[in-house]
Amino acid sequence: MYELTVDSHFSAAHCLREYRGPCARLHGHTWKVSVTIGTSSLDDVGIGMDFEDIASVLDGITGRFDHQNLNDLDLFRDMNPTAENLAKIIYDLMREKIDTDRHTVLSVTVAESDRFRVTYYGDIPR
Repeated sequence: MYELTVDSHFSAAHCLREYRGPCARLHGHTWKVSVTIGTSSLDDVGIGMDFEDIASVLDGITGRFDHQNLNDLDLFRDMNPTAENLAKIIYDLMREKIDTDRHTVLSVTVAESDRFRVTYYGDIPR
């Protein structure tokens, strides 16, 4: 199995509803996102999946969040825009576009700072 990882980022604001602490107030992050794709075979050129193809899909997804107040997006009407929820949403959106019989999304990592990040693996056994 080969693992291919591509990074992206976006800047966005959010606040956490029903949270006790400073994150209950509107604040922003430069969110960093990494997606890891698994493939068990290479094409005739020796590539598992073109990095540019992965980046195009990932950047299309993260671009939806760039310079937004995440709380204002329909995706977060019924849930807090936490790093955990962002990771799952991005994972699910990536799987819709990437998963085939040759490729699968293994994980998505979302970091809201250099210190704090979460990785979501979906239903893949670990």
